Amino acid sequence: MDQIERIEYMEKILDDSNEAINKLFDSLENYSVLHDKYRELIDYYSGNAWMKDFESDEAGNLPQDLKRGVLSEDAVYDLITKNHLLTVKMLEIVTNNVKKG
Repeated sequence: MDQIERIEYMEKILDDSNEAINKLFDSLENYSVLHDKYRELIDYYSGNAWMKDFESDEAGNLPQDLKRGVLSEDAVYDLITKNHLLTVKMLEIVTNNVKKG
């Protein structure tokens, strides 16, 4: 690789890295803001209110056109699992970055 190619190659890495970091920073800010709402969802899902709403849905007492993904047993559980995997991935990346400097 000659000097010009090397500079162009490194410039691309710089641009791509800046773009990825900016997007990740924005996503993490959004994630951080939503985390309290996420905790509300987890508390709802693990509490009596969710069971009451679930039973009302099963009995046909809720409007048919009501969006009710939150009442499925899998949707919230899947979100909890994804959040756990995301947290582990973030820890792995941070640990790797700290180790490498």
